[in-house]
Formats: sequence, structure tokens, C-alpha cells
Amino acid sequence: MINQAITQVANGNHLSEKEMTAVMEMFLSGMAAPAQIGAFITALRMKGETVEEITGAAKAMQAKTRKIEIDESLINIDRDEINIEEEPILDTHGNGANGTQTFNISTATALVVAGAGLKVAKYGNWATSRQCGSADVLISLGVNLDINFANVEKCIQDIGIGFLYAPLFHGAMKAVAAPRQQVGLRSIFNLLGPLVNPAGATAQVLGIYDASHTEKMAQVLQKLGVRQAFVVCGEETFDEISICGITRVSQLKDDAIKTFEMTPEAHGFKRAAPEAIKGGDAQANAEIIRNVLDGEKGPKRDVVLLNAAAAFVAAGLDDNFKEGIERATGSIDSGRAKSKLDALID
Repeated sequence: MINQAITQVANGNHLSEKEMTAVMEMFLSGMAAPAQIGAFITALRMKGETVEEITGAAKAMQAKTRKIEIDESLINIDRDEINIEEEPILDTHGNGANGTQTFNISTATALVVAGAGLKVAKYGNWATSRQCGSADVLISLGVNLDINFANVEKCIQDIGIGFLYAPLFHGAMKAVAAPRQQVGLRSIFNLLGPLVNPAGATAQVLGIYDASHTEKMAQVLQKLGVRQAFVVCGEETFDEISICGITRVSQLKDDAIKTFEMTPEAHGFKRAAPEAIKGGDAQANAEIIRNVLDGEKGPKRDVVLLNAAAAFVAAGLDDNFKEGIERATGSIDSGRAKSKLDALID
């Protein structure tokens, strides 16, 4: 079956959602040779992944993902999403892009969003294509990631923010880790990570590495049950809303998808050079995040405000970016965002 799927994809033919689910289940169950996995994901990348293929693969991964249970009357949500019925859960996770050397914007954004009262499930991993992954910077900030599943749930429930370390929830991914690394190309797995947050969500801000994929990924989120989402790809930042140039945005709302471009100037921010939001190693990025949470002004703060605003709009807390930026500003300047980091460390 796997060889048939490789041949079909290599010949430029698409798989159905059901076929893709079956292939991915075999990969995650250790039933495929590393060479088969490498050949398949390379052929799929060359052909281009369809909405049905990404959706099928995401469903297979979701079925093997250990779930976080939140003891509240919430509609279950999916990843960077928030379903604001009572109190939403938000995961601000991007899937990365080679060459992006910004500081950990999504980690800082998660703390600002939590400071405004949303429950945040920050999902991430060690550094791969970046200098410093979210796990690396959280450790440098003083957060202990060597905790069990129940304590991750407790962090989210009691503090309002918790870090979901990918290997703890996706043990099945071990079967594909080596082939991915050996192939060395971005693949469907880069697209899947943000879709399978163990906390779930029905509202989301999803960053991706390719502007041509924003509408496609919005369609995938829709098929996975997400109700409100922004899928974004920004100049110089890729998987965040950019302070450095134009960001392509596909917005999912009320079963409709619209795609548009936005600029920092449209929301009252001065456009910044990429160097102004550049990061470094884990220690350097931790210091940047602390400075942002302490209220330091400048492009690093501005890009966090923009991305947090998108989360508030997606959650339904605010109707527009202006209101969202004001809410994010209050989260930082009141000290509430920093207090969330302190509580998580404690």
C-alpha cells in the first residue's frame, strides 16, 4: 500500500483524505521503512499537498495524540485556536521556516495573551530550523519542562498557561523523526504540527512558512472543525504577523474564508528592519522576552502586540485589531503578562 501511495504521488496524482489517513497511520505505527517515509514526503512536497491530504494526515495524528482535559464547559478547540464560549484555550504556535532568525515571538505572545485572561496551551519543541525553539527559551526563562502529563494540565487549569512539550504528547512521531531529519526538506509534517495541539481549540492564529498556503491551511482548519482562525505568513518573519512588511492573511470566520494583506502601518506601527526583531540563542531570547514583558518599547514589543491582537480577535474578545492591540498593551503594562511567566515558573 505504501509503495502504491509513493508511486501515485510521484506521478503527480492526489490522495483522498481517507487514503492519506491510512498512509499516515502506517507511518506513525512503525509499519513503514525509513526510505519509504522519506520517498513519500519528498514526492508529496514536490507535487504539493492538497487540503484533503493535509486533513487526512492531521486526523491520523490527532488519533494518536494524548489529549489535555480542561475541566470547564468549553467547546473543545483546536490548536492556536480559541473558542470563546466561556473561557478559551489558545495555542500560539508557528511551524517555523529556515532562515527566520527572530526571537521567540510566539512564546512572548502566549504570555501576553494569558495575561489578558485567556487559557493558553503553548505547544512547541526543541530547536529545529530556528536557532532557538520554544522549549529552549522556556528553560532559559526558568520554566521546568520535566513534568508529567497531569502537571501540564494543572498549569493550564490553575495558572492559565502551560507548555505542551511535543514528544510528551506525540510519541508516535518517533517513527518519522529520523527520515524527516535525513531528508532535510520542509514537508507535510511542518504543516501538521500546529494542527494537532493536544489541548484542542476552535479558534486559532496559525503561522506558516509559505504565503501561498494560507488559504489552503484555512480550509484545512475548517475541515478539522475550527470556527475562527487567522492563517498568516509575514515578510521576514514567515510564521508570524510581520512588523517588517506585508503579511498575507486568510481569515476563517462563520464558515467563510477571505484572504487579504495587512501592513504594520495600517495598525499604527512603524515598519521595522528585520534586524530589529532578530533573536539569538536561548539565553539571548529569554532576555528579549523579559524586556518585552517589562514594558520595553520598540519593534520587538510592537510585533508581539500585533500577534496578540490577532489572538484576541480570533477568540472573539475584540472586534478588530485596534481593540486587540489595546488589550495586549494593557496585559504588558499592567504587569499581568509577566506575572503569568512568574506563576508558570513557580
